[in-house]
Parts: sequence; structure tokens; C-alpha cells
Amino acid sequence: MKNLVLIGMPGAGKSTVGVLLAKSMLMNFCDTDLLIQNFTGESLSDTIKSRGIDAFIRLEDEIIYNTEFKNSVIATGGSAVYGERAMNKLRENGKIVYLRVSPVELNKRVNNIHTRGIAMKEGTTLAELYEERAPLYEKYADIIIECDGKTPEECVDLIM
Repeated sequence: MKNLVLIGMPGAGKSTVGVLLAKSMLMNFCDTDLLIQNFTGESLSDTIKSRGIDAFIRLEDEIIYNTEFKNSVIATGGSAVYGERAMNKLRENGKIVYLRVSPVELNKRVNNIHTRGIAMKEGTTLAELYEERAPLYEKYADIIIECDGKTPEECVDLIM
């Protein structure tokens, strides 16, 4: 069985949908943000603060590229799409599903922008980050799921 890779903005529901999807499809589940935290021994926000955004993105790319996933639903960090090497590897052995959520919906969902560990420059808004990343999400996506106004369970049903 190929992997299912979930991409999208912070707050799109990748981790929540991923767990439900893995249970429904009898697959393993992996959250790449947790892989990074396990590797560094610190929170994502602390890693971004101490190493900087560019170093964090390189680390994320390296960890995803060097991890073997089998029969897994993989919830990537929102910035994983900056790592071309990692994304190409994920694509080789999986289907990539973009959980698309509008900037308006993201603003409702993401309350902890400064402590969440989002790889974004100081002063950048979620809407600006969305504009920057949306073309990358679309570039890598095999499937796009519109998630505005949908529950995690409804998103799982659409993916299945």
C-alpha cells in the first residue's frame, strides 16, 4: 500500500484528519512535526527561534527525506513543501493530498500563531503566508480537498 501524505497550511487539520484517516484505512500514522521535535529535543517554535527559519526548513527537509514510511498516513508540517527533495521522495511512494483551507477559515482556526511553531518571518500574516505557499501545495498535490466548513470526519470521507 502506498502512503497518503497530507499537506496544507497550519490549521488545515493535517494531524487531526491524519489520525482519523489512518484508523479508517488501517494504516500507520506519522506526524513529521513530531519527528523534528524528537530529533531536536525541543518544541518547533524553540527550534525556529534558535536556528532560524532557513535552518529549520533545511532540517525538516533532511528529516523527511531520510525517514522511511510504509503504509502510512503522513501529516507534514505546513512548511514541508519548501523541501523539494523531501516532497519528491514522498511523491515517489505515495499520494499527496492538499487539505485546502481559505485564509478566512485559517484565521478562525489558528489562535496560537506565535507559539505553534510556524516557519514564517516576523510580521507576516497568515494570509500572506497562504499566498506564498498555496502555489507549492498545488504543485505537489495529487488530490485537493476543500476543507472550509467541513469537520475532520467529512474530510476523511472525501479523501477515502
